[in-house]
Amino acid sequence: MDSPHADATGAAIRTDGFGLKGPRGWAFRGVAIDAAPGSLVAVAGPSGSGRTSLLLALTGRMKPAEGLAEVAGLPLPRKMAAVRRISALGHVPGVSELDPAFTVAEHLRERVMLLRRYDGSVRALLRSPAERRAESRSRIADALASAGLDLGSLPKREHTSVRDLERLEALRLSVALALIGRPRLLAVDDTDLKLSDAERVAAWALLRSVADAGTTVLAVCSEAPAKADITVRTTEAATGDGATNEEGAADAFATTGSA
Repeated sequence: MDSPHADATGAAIRTDGFGLKGPRGWAFRGVAIDAAPGSLVAVAGPSGSGRTSLLLALTGRMKPAEGLAEVAGLPLPRKMAAVRRISALGHVPGVSELDPAFTVAEHLRERVMLLRRYDGSVRALLRSPAERRAESRSRIADALASAGLDLGSLPKREHTSVRDLERLEALRLSVALALIGRPRLLAVDDTDLKLSDAERVAAWALLRSVADAGTTVLAVCSEAPAKADITVRTTEAATGDGATNEEGAADAFATTGSA
């Protein structure tokens, strides 16, 4: 599939017969995707249908059981660690959630500190403290702009606690935090959960803009938008041994580890 964006730097996603199984059954099976870099991919289906498991498998956080899959040319599961390095999670319940007691500024500082800690490149080590601070400020400013989060509009600006954010503002913050690392693949769970119609439109416009800027976006939702380039549909079904997709997913996640 040709990229819809000539300057896309995101990760292509290609799967065929892709499936993930836990001790009590299948989380999902038979998934086929052909998404170019810079695509907005919607994973639509009811809760418990394996949507989150698919998102975590495609970002290298859960180990698939069958089929073929490549993210940016990296085969899964053999290159799971490499896929994790080029992908980032926005909001995923139980995996990457905002701390309601933290302020927006504290979340941003923590993400930058983690980025510094795990960026072991020689170039990063040779930078002066002033250069590192300037780079951090630039990354934060770019990420906030891409996520459409205006700190000046918040009740206490950057000192606003997460618990005081509206649902759409919290989504924008989680996307901004993920984009600080400049990933090639951004994954977001429960994109349209508890949003009004107007907020849902704004959320999808946000993710569309991120994809248009070149980053591939993988977004779980209950209902796919017209803005999506590709829609993958999951269905809730028994896994063959009495367990549901959701139970199979929980078992698989417990088996393969956290994000």
